[in-house]
Amino acid sequence: MGRAKDIVLKVIPSKTANEFVKRHHYSGKVVNNSTLHLGCFLKGKLGGVMQYGNPIDKRKVLPLVSTDNKSINAKWNEMLELNRMAFSPLLPRNSESRCISVSIRLIRKHAPQVKWILSFADGTQCGDGTIYRASGFHLTQIGKNSTIVKLPNGQILASHGTSKVDFTGATRLPGYQLRYIYLISPDAKLAVPDIAFSKIAEVGATMYKGKSAREA
Repeated sequence: MGRAKDIVLKVIPSKTANEFVKRHHYSGKVVNNSTLHLGCFLKGKLGGVMQYGNPIDKRKVLPLVSTDNKSINAKWNEMLELNRMAFSPLLPRNSESRCISVSIRLIRKHAPQVKWILSFADGTQCGDGTIYRASGFHLTQIGKNSTIVKLPNGQILASHGTSKVDFTGATRLPGYQLRYIYLISPDAKLAVPDIAFSKIAEVGATMYKGKSAREA
């Protein structure tokens, strides 16, 4: 196994990225909003995928960050969401933070209009965002998440925005969703509180690799 610093990021086709995410992301699902698909290669082999794109409701998240631009149209192109990040065992320890850092450098170089990055940590099924904190993101929200349900057949879904699904007998999974923001441009400023990372443990939202602090 190589070192994290040897990983090379390249733009890859959406089909390749989506197939990888379906195999290696804990949810088994892709986000259709993704427009930038980055493959993380080690020794020429694809070991990870990062997908950036628009959030589900961009109008709601634009006010989270203020910039020098006054034009609404300009602001519309100033942000991206890290929709999905999936890694296989091929990649070594610390690969996630390395790949986030390189991806942001690529965005800064090739898409200079992008001034900030949004992402969410799933504190119900996955983790509380350790990788984001290690990569310089700001924690801006810790919210209880009651939208994740487990169906009688064992399938796990988000209860909101999911049509044509019978939720009879479904069990809601307790947990949290944590919102993180990375400021790329010096003129980008948070327009919401910057929450201390210690607050995660205070409210009981700690989770790592699918296990909460209560389960660990």
